[in-house]
Amino acid sequence: MTRYLPILDWGRHYTADALASDLVAALIVTIMLVPQSLAYALLAGLPAEMGLYASILPLVAYALFGTSRVLAVGPVAVVSLMTAASVGNLALPGTADYAVAAITLAFISGVMLLAMGFFKLGFLANFLSHPVIAGFITATGLLIAVSQLKHVLGVAASGHTLPDLLISLFENLPAANLPTIIIGVAATAFLFWVRSGLKPLLMKAGLNRRAADILARTGPVAAVAVTTLAAWGLQLGERGVALVGAVPEGLPPLTVPSFDLDLWTSLAGSALLISVIGFVESISVAQTLAAKRRQRIVPDQELVGLGASNVAAAMSGGYPVTGGFARSVVNFDAGAETPAAGAFTALGIALAALVLTPLLFFLPKATLAATIIVAVLSLIDFSILKRSWAYSRADFSAVAATIAATLGLGVSVGISTGVVLSILLFLYKTSRPHIAVVGLVPGTQHFRNVKRHRVKTDPRILSVRVDESLYFANARYLENDLFERVSGASPVRHVILLCSAINEIDLSALESLEAINHRLASMDVTLHLSEVKGPVLDRLQRSDFLNELSGRIFLSHFEAVEALSDGNIATAEPVPALQ
Repeated sequence: MTRYLPILDWGRHYTADALASDLVAALIVTIMLVPQSLAYALLAGLPAEMGLYASILPLVAYALFGTSRVLAVGPVAVVSLMTAASVGNLALPGTADYAVAAITLAFISGVMLLAMGFFKLGFLANFLSHPVIAGFITATGLLIAVSQLKHVLGVAASGHTLPDLLISLFENLPAANLPTIIIGVAATAFLFWVRSGLKPLLMKAGLNRRAADILARTGPVAAVAVTTLAAWGLQLGERGVALVGAVPEGLPPLTVPSFDLDLWTSLAGSALLISVIGFVESISVAQTLAAKRRQRIVPDQELVGLGASNVAAAMSGGYPVTGGFARSVVNFDAGAETPAAGAFTALGIALAALVLTPLLFFLPKATLAATIIVAVLSLIDFSILKRSWAYSRADFSAVAATIAATLGLGVSVGISTGVVLSILLFLYKTSRPHIAVVGLVPGTQHFRNVKRHRVKTDPRILSVRVDESLYFANARYLENDLFERVSGASPVRHVILLCSAINEIDLSALESLEAINHRLASMDVTLHLSEVKGPVLDRLQRSDFLNELSGRIFLSHFEAVEALSDGNIATAEPVPALQ
C-alpha cells in the first residue's frame, strides 16, 4: 500500500522535530499563498474565494498521494491563464456557468491524470521538449503580464492573444483611472524592490540569511495590507478603484462538476493540455528540490497525486491546480520535512477563509494584478531563442513557432504547435540518420568517419555506421544510401553494417534489411553485421533474416574487417581525411 499511499511510508517515521519544521514552513507558505491564491483566481476570471478553495483540499489530497516532500500544490499562473482561455470560450466570466465550467475542467483534468498514473503513462510528458516548454512559458508569462495591465490602469480590456490585448488596452486607455494607476504602479514597484532590495536591508539590520529570505518572500502580504487600508480609509472604491468586494466566509462548499456530454467534449482537449503542462511543471520542480536532499520522486505516482488534487479541487469549489515553483521553493527553504507541511498549509488557508475574508472587501484588484505581474515576469526568458539558435536551428524553429503561436493565436494553439513541431522535427531528423563510412585508425582497433580522420580502408570493403535506430521512417533512406555507394563500377565486394548505435530494428526496417541483403547478393556483394546489441540480435533471431544473410555476424568491427581483408588492412596506407 505504501506504493499508492506514500503517507504510509513517511508517516511511520514522523517525529516531533519534523512536526515543528512542517508547522513553521506551513505558516510561511500560508502567508505567501493567501494573496497568491486570490490573484490567480482573478487571472482565471473566477471569484477570489475560488483561489482559496483551490488551496485547501488539493493540498490534503497531495499529502496523501504525492511522493515529493516539499511540493506545494495550488493555483499557478500558467494553469490559471489556460483555464481562462479554455472556459472563456464557453461562458462569460463572473457567471455561474463560468464557475461550473472551471470546476468541471478541474475534474476532467484530475480524471485524466489519475488514468495516466494508473496506466503508467508519465512518459507522455516527454513529448514536450524542454525548449518548447521554455518558449511556451515565456510567451505565457508575457501574455499574463499584459493581461493584468487592465487592472493596473483601471480599464476594461479583453482578449486571449497579445495583439487583441494590446489593441483593447490602447482603445480603452482614455478611460484609465488615476487612483488605480497610483496603487498599481506603487504596488508593482514595491514588490519588485522587495524581491531584490529587502533581503540585503534585513541582513544589514542583523537578521540571518534564512530569516531575511523568508521575510522578503512575504512582501505581497504587506502590499495587500497597506493598499487595503488605503482603499478603506480614503474610500477609493467611490473614486473608481476596482475592489475585490465581498468574499464569502466559511470553508469550501461541496461542489459537483457538470456531467453534460457537450461540456466535457468542449473541455477535453484543454483538460489534456492543462494536465500535461501542469504535470511537466510540477515534476520539474519536485525533482529539482528532491535532488538537493537526495530524495526520490516517482513520476507515475506524482500523476496520481496531482490527479487526486484536481478531483479534490473540483469537489470543493476550486479549479485546476498543480505544483507551483515559487511556493515550493519557499516551502523547501522554510524547512518542510514531509508532505504534512502541505496539509498544515491547507489548515492555515481554511482558517484564513473563515476569519480573514471580510477584511478583503477593500482589497484593490490592482494590488493582486501587481502580485501576478511581479510573479510571472520571472518566467519570461527570451534567451532561449539565442541559445537554441546557436545550438540547433531545428530547436530554434520549434521555440520561435511556439512563442509566436502562443502570443498570436492563444495558449492552447501555442502549446499544440510546439508539440506537433517537436514530433515532426524528431521524425524528420531520425528519418535522415547520419550514415558514416568508417575506416581503421592506424595503430588501434577503432573505426572513425573517413571524412574526419586519417584512416585505413580496403576498397573491397564498405564499412558503414548508422547513428540511429532503424524504424519505418528511415529504413528506405538507409536502403537508398547503400545502393548509391555500391552501384556502378564500385570494387566493393563486402558491406559491413556497424550496428553499435542501433538500439532497435522494427518490422519495416527488418524488411528493408532483407531487401538490402537480396539486392546486394544479386550484385555479388555480401552483407555482414558487426557489434549487434543483444536485444537487437534477440529480435532478429525470431525472424528468418539471419538464416538468409549472405554474410556473417561479427562480435567486433575490427574482427570483421580483418577477416574480410585477409589481414591486409593492417598494412594498408592511411587515407587522408576528406575535406
